[in-house]
Amino acid sequence: MDEVLLRSVTPSVLTVLVRRGADFAAAEDAVQEALVEALRAGATDAGPAGADSAGAAGADAGPRAGGDGALRDPKGWLITVAWHKFLDARRADAARRRREDRVEEEPPPGPVPAADDTLQLYFLCAHPSLTPASAVALTLRAVGGLTTRQIARAYLVPEATMAQRISRAKRTVSGVRLDRPGDVATVLRVLYLVFNEGYSGDVDLSAEAIRLTRQLAARVDHPEVAGLLALMLLHHARRTARTGADGSLVPLAEQDRGRWDTALIAEGVGILQAALARDRLGEFQAQAAIAALHADAPTAAETDWAQIVEWYDELVRLTANPVARLNRAVAVGEADGPHAGLAALAGLDDSLPRHTAVAAYLHERAGDLATAARLYAEAAHQAPHLAERDHLTRQAARLNTRRQRP
Repeated sequence: MDEVLLRSVTPSVLTVLVRRGADFAAAEDAVQEALVEALRAGATDAGPAGADSAGAAGADAGPRAGGDGALRDPKGWLITVAWHKFLDARRADAARRRREDRVEEEPPPGPVPAADDTLQLYFLCAHPSLTPASAVALTLRAVGGLTTRQIARAYLVPEATMAQRISRAKRTVSGVRLDRPGDVATVLRVLYLVFNEGYSGDVDLSAEAIRLTRQLAARVDHPEVAGLLALMLLHHARRTARTGADGSLVPLAEQDRGRWDTALIAEGVGILQAALARDRLGEFQAQAAIAALHADAPTAAETDWAQIVEWYDELVRLTANPVARLNRAVAVGEADGPHAGLAALAGLDDSLPRHTAVAAYLHERAGDLATAARLYAEAAHQAPHLAERDHLTRQAARLNTRRQRP
């Protein structure tokens, strides 16, 4: 059975169980068990496991596989299996047995309801009461259909730690109803957090974030959703050019633009243009516009830095984000010269991430190699990732070598 197909229907399967009366935490566990069973068994035509369990005798085994082993209705199969898993767990739990009279009898076999509550599930998993880390983990599991083990490997934490994080998140939102409106901005922030994790473990989190954002864009007509999708596509298009053969970081100006994915760039630009045409500018649209200008330049020297500064001005106006101001200082340095960039940098908190690295770059552009080399070395000590640390260390060494030449 196609894992991607199964995961794509997981959110709607979960919402069906919730609408039948299952609480969110128990329903999510049941769906995960059904998903694991489908992947392990290859979804053969033996019928859903649990169909012969207590209380299910004589029930229809659900949608069967065709002659080629592929399910005619993967969503219906998962709903049937997950519902039996939920009922089995409920019967086995003495504390829940007292509430069985409030659970409706298993619905008769028939077409899967057309209602799709996936959008509400996005809102639930990105609920404001959750920490960002918990919201990301719950979104990947409940909406993305990833297993706890896959998520733990992606975030390089023990599986037990991730399981506890997800369990706490489920308990936190267990009383939230799916029919309440949610905050799109919160969902977008969670998806962007997932995207920025990149690739780790056996899950490509950037690709997963794009898949989930495509799902969201298909369900909600919002220019900022389109803006985030465009931003992800434009950044993802440069992915293979960002690292060298030895795993070292390659700065944007030095990347081989022939390795950029032009199809993703074209798609991202098209989505962005349609969003901007609606005249409801938001932060993700502004960031996507900046990424599109970088993608549009045939060479680094031909980058339209003046227009990029204007878009950073819009982004700062929208968010007042100090990181946006930091990036704006780089753009000002490219558009108006390094001294103008240093002047823009002077008013910012020097504890900002990458502040020291930006200062080093602008001082190098201004010809102050001694200061730049010292700042690159300082930035290397502050870098959170090994690849970034190595890159900054090499920059410092390069300038020190230049200074020592007669």
